Amino acid sequence: MKMNSWDWLAMILVVIGGLNWGLIGLFDFDLVAALFGFMSVASRIIYTIVGLGAVYAITSAFAKTGAFRGTASLKGA
Repeated sequence: MKMNSWDWLAMILVVIGGLNWGLIGLFDFDLVAALFGFMSVASRIIYTIVGLGAVYAITSAFAKTGAFRGTASLKGA
């Protein structure tokens, strides 16, 4: 499956979000808040962009597997 530039951007955003949540869970350290301020406009924009990237990644994954159309198959089953 070939990834386009939107797919790559979404993957990068999801990784950034995942790393930030890992830091929060392990060390109680929010990197976005540390860089941009706690709930500042900039940090809220970053959180929103990361969230939109996750939504895109989820819908893209389902669309590419055919799950939206009910045509997903179990390969190797």
